[in-house]
Amino acid sequence: MKVTAALSRSAQSPFTLEQVELDEPRADEVLVKVHATGLCHTDLTFKAQVPIPAVLGHEGAGVVEAVGNQVIGIKPGDHVVLSYRSCGQCRQCGVGEPAYCSRAARLNLSGSRLDGSSTLSQDGTTLFGSFFGQSSFAQYALAAADNTVVIDPSTDLAVAAPLGCGLQTGAGAVLNVLAPEPDSRLVVFGAGGVGLAAVMAAKAIGVQTIIAVDPVASRRDKAVELGATLTVDPVAEDVSAVARGATHALDTTANPDVIATALGLLRQRGVLVLVGLGASRGTIDLTDLMFGGKVIRGCIEGDANPHEFIPELLRLHAQGRFPIESLISTYQARDIDHAVTDARSGSAIKPVLLW
Repeated sequence: MKVTAALSRSAQSPFTLEQVELDEPRADEVLVKVHATGLCHTDLTFKAQVPIPAVLGHEGAGVVEAVGNQVIGIKPGDHVVLSYRSCGQCRQCGVGEPAYCSRAARLNLSGSRLDGSSTLSQDGTTLFGSFFGQSSFAQYALAAADNTVVIDPSTDLAVAAPLGCGLQTGAGAVLNVLAPEPDSRLVVFGAGGVGLAAVMAAKAIGVQTIIAVDPVASRRDKAVELGATLTVDPVAEDVSAVARGATHALDTTANPDVIATALGLLRQRGVLVLVGLGASRGTIDLTDLMFGGKVIRGCIEGDANPHEFIPELLRLHAQGRFPIESLISTYQARDIDHAVTDARSGSAIKPVLLW
């Protein structure tokens, strides 16, 4: 079928809305009419890394149009959020840790189905697709049952879309990994969508001291609005002096210097969780790590099972304890490059494209 998609043709060039060909759903696939797609830092990172032409997008939400005859529990008309894929068969999936699926890279980042075929083409040319099992920068997306989460049809799809990755990551890092007690002292480095989701989650479970660190004043203000009890401008202030003695820290920046600072300000037995995608190497004080009994922990997708965690976040949202609307700015899909510019400048925290 012919669909309109935001196509990436190079790392530097703008996205372009073009007609592409999307396969019909196979027996194990779900065809979703996409209504909204969150724009995530991961999309921009992989724009510079994946083969081109490519259709990215991995925070889709929409309505199911068709399902293959092997799909169970999902039917046409269901409202859904699309998240990341997992195989459901490996050891990690078997113990309830799908974010660490042994086939995650192949399922989410290869650009094709497991058999090597692409779901997308243009004029006979194969496109990089199946990004996070969806490639939802498009009017329609093909997904699978394992990354298609059915939600209440009354839920605003623009609000639900970012739960597929970014907000799930930030909230999950707090709720599933750090699990701070109310008297904990939590420091969040980076007050973008992921960091602010962490702030909201910490507020929701009653953490009394939440410190948000970000150089952008508007984001620090938003952090206070959403529950931060203190903010720090790392350009003008000494972060360590303000936040030293933290029991928990979350880094969303992937900046090695920031990570070293975060580790240093933890008190003994403190825990630092890393969720940022960026630098692959850095330097830390191993003596401090050992003698302080500190822990550094990586975290993918908030250690979340999306079929369980996304409904949990929507319940918190319905209770007014996870105000997603405060984070999102909506854009028509044709304005995707405007959304990218706003995301990079910090003027938009969580852009959401409407199709």
